Amino acid sequence: MNTIESVVLGVHIVAGFVALFAGAGAIVTEKGGTRHRRLGRTYVYGMAVVSTTALGLLAIEQSVGRIFLGLVAIFSFYFAYSGYRVLSRKRPADRAETEDWVAVALFGLSGVGLLAMGGWFSLAGEAFAVVMFVFGAIATVIAGQDVQRFRAATTEPREWFFEHLQRMGGAYIATVTAFGTVNFTFLPQIARWLAPTLVGGIAIWYAARRYRQQFAAGAAPTTD
Repeated sequence: MNTIESVVLGVHIVAGFVALFAGAGAIVTEKGGTRHRRLGRTYVYGMAVVSTTALGLLAIEQSVGRIFLGLVAIFSFYFAYSGYRVLSRKRPADRAETEDWVAVALFGLSGVGLLAMGGWFSLAGEAFAVVMFVFGAIATVIAGQDVQRFRAATTEPREWFFEHLQRMGGAYIATVTAFGTVNFTFLPQIARWLAPTLVGGIAIWYAARRYRQQFAAGAAPTTD
């Protein structure tokens, strides 16, 4: 490993830890409060660095493993980016801008790339193909939903709230997954990659359900 690669990898690891702790802090602090907003921004910036350095490592070495991680980097950052950007579209009249369309296009392409890699690995008899299929399917479905949402003339008044909750939650699942795949080597590889998605997905569903019940009872949104 050369000096440049070592530096990029070091920045990648540090940014990953920043995102891991900032994301946890944003989850446990009061929604809409100053600490929540600051930690949320720190988390998004940390994920931006994580994704950029992952692509930098791919540029240095074009291996199959790094192509996969590069696609996952785009996949992961889109959740954080879209979860943060939706706060700029709180009103039903607010529309997606050019940067939103570029981001969703890259996200959709990452999904197609992951599905293609999954097909390749499946033909080779590799069990890890299931991870690529799951992530690829998630990306292509959500990209399609976002395109429809961007083109819609109107949106539900509180749609931004649930999108923020679900996307930032999805991004943090990706952060935990990255941490787990490196450190929880005692678990099977596929479990390390997919268990956070399963557990985190259930937690996000439960949180969204609880907030919908609050709103139905007349409570106000409790996030920024």
